[in-house]
Amino acid sequence: MAYEPVIGLEIHVQLKTRTKMFCGDAVEFGAEPNTHVCPVCLGLPGALPVINGEAVELAIRAALGLRCTVHETSVFARKNYFYPDLPKGYQITQFDRPIATAGWIEVEEGDGAPPRRVRIRRIHLEEDAGKSLHDRLAGRTAIDLNRAGVPLVEIVTEPDLASPAQARAFLGRLKQTLEYLEVSDGDMEKGSLRVDANVSIRPVGSDRLGTKTEVKNMNSFANVERALTFEIRRQTELVEAGGTVVQETLLWDQARGEARPMRSKEESHDYRYFPDPDLPPLVVDGRQIDAIRATLPELPDARRRRFIEQYGLPAYDAEVLTAERAVADYYERVAAAVGDPKAASNWVMTDVLGWVNLRQATLAALPVTPERLADLIRLVADGTLSTTLARQVFARMAETGQEAAAIVEAEGLAQIRDTAQLEAWAAEVVAAHPAEAERYRQGEAKLLGFFMGQLMKRSRGKADPRQATALLKARLEG
Repeated sequence: MAYEPVIGLEIHVQLKTRTKMFCGDAVEFGAEPNTHVCPVCLGLPGALPVINGEAVELAIRAALGLRCTVHETSVFARKNYFYPDLPKGYQITQFDRPIATAGWIEVEEGDGAPPRRVRIRRIHLEEDAGKSLHDRLAGRTAIDLNRAGVPLVEIVTEPDLASPAQARAFLGRLKQTLEYLEVSDGDMEKGSLRVDANVSIRPVGSDRLGTKTEVKNMNSFANVERALTFEIRRQTELVEAGGTVVQETLLWDQARGEARPMRSKEESHDYRYFPDPDLPPLVVDGRQIDAIRATLPELPDARRRRFIEQYGLPAYDAEVLTAERAVADYYERVAAAVGDPKAASNWVMTDVLGWVNLRQATLAALPVTPERLADLIRLVADGTLSTTLARQVFARMAETGQEAAAIVEAEGLAQIRDTAQLEAWAAEVVAAHPAEAERYRQGEAKLLGFFMGQLMKRSRGKADPRQATALLKARLEG
């Protein structure tokens, strides 16, 4: 019997707030352990939580960007469980009345297939727990409570994903959307985005869900795909051998490439949820929701479509250029300044992103403004620079921050278009290689490239290639 996987995801996203969810402690990654704590996030008696309005606005922004319905009234609840890094013994979250429900994201599957719509069941606000550190003290576990109380949204999908590759593609689109919305940096290495996956298998064609397991501790999208592939294979082999899948939570071990049991899987009743008595219902006015909606940026999927329609770009270009909002913004300024969308696309995708990727830097660190890049592209278009020389000029611009024209003048890089000089080089090259010239005249047209290479060497790459080619052909054929 053939089996198919059914996958749902739970994504915890840290919001880009200055302070924690229910107190005034600063949110700062990498701070000295246990330096951003207070009676509220430590759960000391008599300390009362106060809702962070900035976190609420960012949660609404995320929900609207993911096409969810935002509810004007939601309720905070206590989720009771006991871990060393949860000082109160419970987590403040939302349970039966979350801030938003019923959204979706479309994921392209390639090969001409229509986009797959992945439904989002709910988005709820909550506070993060602290962090257990197993590598600070030999044989012991240390606790850092700086993260306790940091604002999160948890995004829960419906079980709409049918493969590890789809799950990875969905997470990529989700992260990209959240970054466009500026609600989170989505940095998995810092723990700003963490993924738990629920996975089960069922006979192909069945509409009944099998027993699910939950896989945790996946610190990259690649590891999400690897962990799901492992767990699907494990469940399939187990069922085919006559065994039964047990509902449990598994930890992904990246080094071993396997998921191992952590504990039995909890259900909602295990957490003994009840409304938090210290917090009133969260009420947001419909006008506030509309005001936030009015500030939303153009989202990645819409921007990709517009780049194709407005600028006539290939789908590949549009995909690359809209992967990050900053890159898309930069590209549009270059295209507007130079008036040639495709040339702007080529330069941004190759030279600009090449510089960023080589240095593992951000685009903001590049000294070449969009307008100065447009000036460089115009120098190529009007024949002042060859593409090869222009790339050298770009490198100097990125190194020094100077304008293209200043570099060209200072270093004498402008293309040589003096006909007399070009004719002299063409004559020298042909005279220096009589055998190749005769072979060209006998029909070996590809040797024109050889002669062009020789001429460009003599000109140190500065000869106008169009003029030089025409003059070489005239001399060889004359």
